[in-house]
Amino acid sequence: MLLKEVLTKSIQFFKDKKIESVRLDAELLIAHALKMDRISLYVKFEQPLTEFEVQACREYIRRRSLGESVAYITEEKGFFGEVFKVIPGVLVPRPETEHLVEEVLKFIEKNKIENPRLLDMGAGTGCIGLSILKQIPTATLVSVDISEIAIRNIKLNVEKFGLQDRVVIIETAVENIPWNDLAHFGPGAFDCIVSNPPYIDSADTDVDPHVRKFEPAQALFAENKGLLFLQNWSKLSVGSLKKPGIMAFEMGHLQGPIMKEHFQSLNVFSEVRVIQDLSEKDRIIQGLIK
Repeated sequence: MLLKEVLTKSIQFFKDKKIESVRLDAELLIAHALKMDRISLYVKFEQPLTEFEVQACREYIRRRSLGESVAYITEEKGFFGEVFKVIPGVLVPRPETEHLVEEVLKFIEKNKIENPRLLDMGAGTGCIGLSILKQIPTATLVSVDISEIAIRNIKLNVEKFGLQDRVVIIETAVENIPWNDLAHFGPGAFDCIVSNPPYIDSADTDVDPHVRKFEPAQALFAENKGLLFLQNWSKLSVGSLKKPGIMAFEMGHLQGPIMKEHFQSLNVFSEVRVIQDLSEKDRIIQGLIK
């Protein structure tokens, strides 16, 4: 079978299954199965494939048709201009989370912070904190996650990007962080505190069934209408923020007003802002100490 036949049939199969982004998904999966980049698919369009190669492509296409994400199948995902390793069982990075990175970078540049120290809570793949480190060579990071799989995933990405000397990785619940440890977490320990915590209401019935099936519930859902970790983690960590400092959390699109009120109630921030994503939905709650 020729490569072009496999690609054409895969695209049509995805259309029949009503998969989103049919061509992109087919190209990414087939390119990964054949160990080539997407452009090479068309350069080698007429190339015959071995039976082994055809079977590898079919297996990836089958998994995607059942709802598994391309990121889990290829074990990688593009985020903020880099390709991150993604282990199944860790939350897949989303494009809207890139806004967190952008806001922190703008804050650091505006305030001319020379050696920023960051805390990323519930770090998952590590994509938020590590993306900031890639942009700022003098930055250092503490990444925290309770999941053993996530810790393994963070280590893979730290090694991939050669950031071992600038990252401390801690496997623990945020609630168990020794916030009174003056050397590491005490007052003024961090210039930037970021998080994409679980923020979906545990009772939410509108979650994509494929997301619910394949992605870790621990990284998605929270009690108290999805507010538990947003409120608890911000309250626990705010005392460790420097002046000037920024705290920025991703949140659900209906949580803006209540999270703005919560951040203001902490009586620390000079300014609290709700930032919208490209779909004009509330996406980030941000507090600034000036």
